Amino acid sequence: MSTMAAERFIPEREPKRLFEITERTLAALRRGGADLSQLGVPAPPEDSETELWEDVSVPQARARTLAWRNSMAAADHDDYLKWRFADLDDTQRPKALSDWLGSVVEAKRQKARPSTMHFIVSGNIGSGKTTAVAALGNEASDRGLLVRFVQHSTYLTWRRPDGGPDGMSRYEIRRRHVEDPDLLILDELCGEMDGVQTEFVRRETTDLVGSRLASGRPTVFSTNLRRDGIKAVLGERLLSRIEDRAYLAKVVGPDRRMPHKPLDW
Repeated sequence: MSTMAAERFIPEREPKRLFEITERTLAALRRGGADLSQLGVPAPPEDSETELWEDVSVPQARARTLAWRNSMAAADHDDYLKWRFADLDDTQRPKALSDWLGSVVEAKRQKARPSTMHFIVSGNIGSGKTTAVAALGNEASDRGLLVRFVQHSTYLTWRRPDGGPDGMSRYEIRRRHVEDPDLLILDELCGEMDGVQTEFVRRETTDLVGSRLASGRPTVFSTNLRRDGIKAVLGERLLSRIEDRAYLAKVVGPDRRMPHKPLDW
C-alpha cells in the first residue's frame, strides 16, 4: 500500500458488511436503552457498583426494565404491569412477597446467595397467583433487578428444536431465562401437562432449576397443582430440589375470574 493510500485509510469509515452491527450502532442502541439480548449481544459484565437501580447507569437500567416488560408482553400479560404490592389483598400474601424481595435485593447488594432461593405461590385457578407474582416482578424491576417472566410450558416449547420465537436458538432461550436474570418468574409450573412426565420435561426443568441454584439466582414458581401433581410430572428428586430452601405462600380465595352472577346460557 502506498504512503498516500495508507494516509487515506480510515478503518472507522471503511464500508461494512450488509447487516453488520457496528460498535457505533451498539453504542447508540445502549444509549436508547434497547434490549440488546434480542440481537444476540451478551449482557455486559457488571462491576461492583452496578447491581441495583440506585447505582446502575441509565441505559442499563432502561434495558433491564425493557427486558421485564418484553417478557410480560411475550406472555400476553401487558395488563399485569400495573400491579404493585399495595394493590394486593391479604390473601395474595403481599407482606411475604415484599419481605422475600427485600432479602433478595440485600443478598445481591452483598454479592451473597439468598437464604431462601425459591418462592412458591400455590393456589386454585383464578385465586390471584399470577397477579401476585406479577406484582413481585414489577417491584423487583423497579428496584433495578433484571427480571424475566415465562410460563413453564412456554419455556419448554421454546427449548425444542426450531421452537424459539423470532428465530431464537435454544442456546439463546436458555441464556435469556436461565443464565441472565437476577430473578426468574416461572409461571404455571407443570401447567397444561396433564400429569404426563417425559424425559425432555424433566431434563430441561432440572437444568433450569439446578443451574440457577448453582449460580445463586433465585426463582419464583406459581402453580395451581398440589404437590402430588407436580411430583407426577417432575419426579420426587427434582421436586425436592425446588422445595429445598423454599418459602411456600398459599393463595386462598374464590375464583376472581368468575362473574358475580352465573351467565344464563
